[in-house]
Amino acid sequence: MLEKIKNDATAALTELLAVANLKPGDLLVIGCSSSEMVGEKIGTHSSVDAACALADTVLPLLKEAGVHLAVQCCEHLNRALIMESAVAEKFGYEPVNVVPQPKAGGSFATAVWGRMACPTAVEHIRAHAGLDIGGTLIGMHLKEVAVPVRLSVKTIGEAPLLCARTRPKFIGGARAVYDETKL
Repeated sequence: MLEKIKNDATAALTELLAVANLKPGDLLVIGCSSSEMVGEKIGTHSSVDAACALADTVLPLLKEAGVHLAVQCCEHLNRALIMESAVAEKFGYEPVNVVPQPKAGGSFATAVWGRMACPTAVEHIRAHAGLDIGGTLIGMHLKEVAVPVRLSVKTIGEAPLLCARTRPKFIGGARAVYDETKL
């Protein structure tokens, strides 16, 4: 199962990075139910091993792409987000005081926290794109105009996968002309 998680995550993230046209310095949010990845109901069978496999897969890919990561915690932490302190400062996000644990924050947030150089938690972000692994409801952390992205990868492990990118708002009505590269 861990190899399937790694392979699925590599394929999904690689495809999303291309389709969403993310640039170095952009912010990607990932919400993940490790329970769902191992075929169980969200919030019932937290898997540190599955979470670590995912973290060890996505972190190097995002580093190579120059894309910053924010990881959504579970509802026990009000879906706070884990990110590098320098990234929070860059985007002007105010830190909050909490350290995720497998049963309070989630296994994936906990795994990423342990792998970051200087992690912090924040309450609110506006990411450029996102991966929702297992129905964790990341929409609240995306910029205002989120566009669903259908990938060839439909699951990570056993968890259903939903993805999104964002785009600038259209304004100006019928006479407006839009920049096709921002659609």
